[in-house]
Amino acid sequence: MNLLKLSKFSPDEILAGSFGIEWESLRAKKNGQLSLTPHPAVFGDKLKNPLVTTDFSESQIEIITPPFKTIDEAFDTFSLLSDLVNASIPDDEYLWFQSIPCILPDDDHIPIAQYSKDGVDSHKYRKNLASKYGLKKQMISGVHFNFSFTDEFLKRLHGLDDSGMSFKEFRNEVYLKITRNYLRHCWLIIYLTGCSVSCHKTFTEDCIGLMDGEDGYGSYYSTKGPSFRNASCGYKNLKELYPSYDSVDEFVRDVNGFIEDGDISGARELYTQVRLKPNDPKDLLNSLSDDGIEYIEIRTLDINPFYKCGLVRHDMHFLQLFLIYMLVKSESEYESWQKEAHLNEENVAARAYDDSMRLLKDGEEVTLKQWAAEIINEMHGMCEVLRIGDPATLNLMLKRVSNPELTYGRRLLELIKENGFIKTNTTISKNNKKTSISSLKNIDSKRSDQVKKYLDLAFVENFCDV
Repeated sequence: MNLLKLSKFSPDEILAGSFGIEWESLRAKKNGQLSLTPHPAVFGDKLKNPLVTTDFSESQIEIITPPFKTIDEAFDTFSLLSDLVNASIPDDEYLWFQSIPCILPDDDHIPIAQYSKDGVDSHKYRKNLASKYGLKKQMISGVHFNFSFTDEFLKRLHGLDDSGMSFKEFRNEVYLKITRNYLRHCWLIIYLTGCSVSCHKTFTEDCIGLMDGEDGYGSYYSTKGPSFRNASCGYKNLKELYPSYDSVDEFVRDVNGFIEDGDISGARELYTQVRLKPNDPKDLLNSLSDDGIEYIEIRTLDINPFYKCGLVRHDMHFLQLFLIYMLVKSESEYESWQKEAHLNEENVAARAYDDSMRLLKDGEEVTLKQWAAEIINEMHGMCEVLRIGDPATLNLMLKRVSNPELTYGRRLLELIKENGFIKTNTTISKNNKKTSISSLKNIDSKRSDQVKKYLDLAFVENFCDV
């Protein structure tokens, strides 16, 4: 897809789409220990509440927004839901605003999510994951961003295409190209948004082994990388798996092969930085084959402790521009691109602040600053032609590239060096809870109507006193 074709559309048409946010967070006590209480009853049956549920553990809340037509609507609703959740958990508990876990108990005390009879398969699936990957890895949390263009936009774009593809094939190729390019370049998102630089001694030995400093309070930190959630010690498949993204049929064929070989138990166990999502995610592979790609799920983002909902609005706007750029950008024909992308991903996550670290670009070494500046400058050009985006957002990212001290990871590192991993993050979590409660007390009439709307959706009465 070239820039000339996209330039025929208005900015509103290009930026329109469907956007959703999913966010996992542990519940922690004031001393930084994992809360071992059941999922709060105020949120109702976790199988029936579409907005607030659990992920792997009873102690791991997951917030899921409905899809919205703009980034701002999705972000505002997510921020509101996070306020409601934070204000509704017990007074002596706090959401843990960090992707790397808090103080964990021994494995046999980490509570796997419990379900009613309808959730027997979900519980069994989690037990199998715990056995395969270890319970502590399951406690890693993050942010997922769901993205798609409108079908109206894609149909008009398809009308400018002369390849002879059907609309379904064309839509698939749009999302496949974004996916291929995103996998090649997601190291930049890891650098710009990474904020998991430390771990407690109760976490995994492989993560501790990557750290180069101790905080004096039972935790370790790294001065070299921004995101150990995305490093080699993160929650990843035991074997590197590289499905084809050349077509949906080839992707489905390869994932079925991984399942037959015993590498994964099902399609949802393929842990990648971006996922292809169909109309029916419960029957993922068949639905992909029959209906095509409905949207893509970006899974790169760490929880950001510097804002009350663990996410920053301008980072989301940048990510949207980045995905549009992934569609416009021409692709390399380098054969081993997936393996190279995986190396870049893990090297940036663990060593981005190390000046000696080099990325691989089609087999050639290049510095992070050089390649990142090239990408952001090309994005500037794209945004100017398409008349989209705020130059200030791109300039902010360019500043983070030229000065690592401005990154979230470095900012958090300085706090950890001074106060330790646990104290830093418990203080942040307590302050964010206070901010959320204050935000709800000062809610205006318009947002109050939103609250009532989402309370009905969540099947929860007396969610909070607003």
